[in-house]
Amino acid sequence: MSGDTIPEPFRDDSGEQSVRGFLHHPGTPNGDGLVLTHGASGNGQSSLLVALGETFSEIGVTVLRCDLPFRQLRPKGPPSPSGSDRDRDGLRSALAALRRLITGHVFLGGQSYGGRQASMLAASEPSLVSGLLLLSYPLHPPGRPAQPRTAHFSSLHTPTLFVSGTKDPFGSVEELNSAIILIPARTRLVNVEGAGHGLLTKQNREQLLKAVIEAFDGMF
Repeated sequence: MSGDTIPEPFRDDSGEQSVRGFLHHPGTPNGDGLVLTHGASGNGQSSLLVALGETFSEIGVTVLRCDLPFRQLRPKGPPSPSGSDRDRDGLRSALAALRRLITGHVFLGGQSYGGRQASMLAASEPSLVSGLLLLSYPLHPPGRPAQPRTAHFSSLHTPTLFVSGTKDPFGSVEELNSAIILIPARTRLVNVEGAGHGLLTKQNREQLLKAVIEAFDGMF
């Protein structure tokens, strides 16, 4: 496999926000790059991001798994609503750092909170990335469907791939399908049968990673 390399610690302080994470160098790069970030309770070393980093690297994509600024400030605890602008600045800095290492397309992905910030950043800067990978998008707080997090969807002109579990309390398949039509760009939803908000389990690992790669290849 082309991605059988150990990810190396990564640090870049040249941007608006410091970038901290791990870089997956593919054995045979195809020129493209992907920034992946985490949810509100996780970090760049979450099992889902590590698995995706390894898998995308195997098909030639250079992957940067990064900690959002709020996680760099403290190892545990959720982000502050007042810090979301800073977290999006952190993603912008991570994209700039990765862009200096590759020659092809740049993609941005995130799990839950990280995916929401990624989509908001792309909505405000349509030409920033070639596509989005949104994992377990937090469509609404659990049990509160009347509080949708979709205000920016109508401004999102970036092709977007959603991956969500059929038992995710942050948004049902039906709710996601209804919300995605608000996006004026190519979209696709991959449903992971039986998965919750964390998506990845020992039982579905192989099937999940295969489904994500196939959908990503087919869309981008």
